[in-house]
Amino acid sequence: MNIRWWRMDAWRGAALSVLALAGFAATNAAHAVPMFARETGQPCAACHIGGFGPQLTPFGRQFKLDGYRLDVNKGWDTHLSAMAVESFTHTQQPQAAPPAPNYGVNNNTELQQASIFFGGKLASHWGMLGQFTYQQASGMWGWDNTDVRYAHNYTVSGKGGVFGVSFNNNPTVTDVFNTAPAWMYPYFSTDLVPGPPATPMLMGGFGQQVVGATAYTMFDQNWYAEAGFYKTLSASLLQGRFFNAGFNGRIVGAAPYVRLAYTRAVPGGDFEVGGYFFDARQGQVGTAADGVTAVPVAGPYNEYKDFGADASYQYLGGGKNIFTAQALYVTERQTLNGTYANGGSSNLRNTVNSFNINGSYWYNNTYGVTLSGFRNNGTSDAVLYANRTGSPLTQGYMVEFNINPFGKFDSFDRPWVNLRFGLQYTYYTLFDGAATNFDGAGTNAHANNTLYAYVWTAF
Repeated sequence: MNIRWWRMDAWRGAALSVLALAGFAATNAAHAVPMFARETGQPCAACHIGGFGPQLTPFGRQFKLDGYRLDVNKGWDTHLSAMAVESFTHTQQPQAAPPAPNYGVNNNTELQQASIFFGGKLASHWGMLGQFTYQQASGMWGWDNTDVRYAHNYTVSGKGGVFGVSFNNNPTVTDVFNTAPAWMYPYFSTDLVPGPPATPMLMGGFGQQVVGATAYTMFDQNWYAEAGFYKTLSASLLQGRFFNAGFNGRIVGAAPYVRLAYTRAVPGGDFEVGGYFFDARQGQVGTAADGVTAVPVAGPYNEYKDFGADASYQYLGGGKNIFTAQALYVTERQTLNGTYANGGSSNLRNTVNSFNINGSYWYNNTYGVTLSGFRNNGTSDAVLYANRTGSPLTQGYMVEFNINPFGKFDSFDRPWVNLRFGLQYTYYTLFDGAATNFDGAGTNAHANNTLYAYVWTAF
């Protein structure tokens, strides 16, 4: 889930929270949703690679583009689903302090995520996917990724396309490719260990704290384009009991978002190349009298200008041996007017870069292995990052093994019974700019190496 539960003070909290890593600090939400399998009459594997997600097949991408509204079957069970993830986390070296109340410094188990979904066809051209999630570490329920769509098919010069409008709460959640930050690997990861200190804002920095409207089209099954704007909800609303999304600062004006991609079918599969643009100006936050509630603060704002490039490849073959590969690079140009004026950074202007690449193999949508690498770096800033090196440079590798006994075409009681077992290991070569003694207390990057196991069920 991309909901943030930060409790930092004044400008330092605002500066660091907007740089926190979405992919490692929390899980990505709204994976495969069995209610859509009941709606379409297809197993989860029809839309998703690996049993039941979240990687989309061509059929799954088209279903999303068409607004989640292929209602072959009808009934209450085609609009509601639920999922739960129980996990175990072990780090090579115990953490200096427990990651959350009622947890130890190592070897923690948790109900990482429990979600309720509502979605499917709402009207002739309307459909949606909405999610509400509980997180044990915070003890809170809150709204999660939500996407309400209007979609309409069209024909130009004998070539078909789909046009739509999405109202959503997370930039890139509308995307149909698994290179998008909202859907990129790792699809699940622990929320009980520290992650890299900086990533671009497009990598989840505004998730669940904004509302946006984007218009999109897929033409001739090759060209995808999307553009729109995002605004921040009010601080009081975001921190209210229903949302519980936190507040990291108000977007000044509206933040434009643009996505372009080209995809093409090749023997046995398809490939995609594309790019992103996102430009947000964010105000500062302070702390209310209760010492916890974040409130807007008048003054100069920070500007985050993100540019991204991505590529992906799928080989589906006959469905028995499946290969996928994805890569995403995002660079962010920061002008930290507010943070710098308040003494929260050494530099007025910084850059932050993030590179992620992964490849996976699935046998019969049952047994899977994924290998990935990541590197996050940027301008050194001794005040902003407050570590020994003053650098955000963090890099490493991941390997994950999966077993999906259910969720396929011939599974028992499909699509009601869905289950995945995952075992993931993260190996750090650099952390906070160094391989050794990154904190000045003798701690090496390897101390953060993490073994993470999870059980994911959905119905």
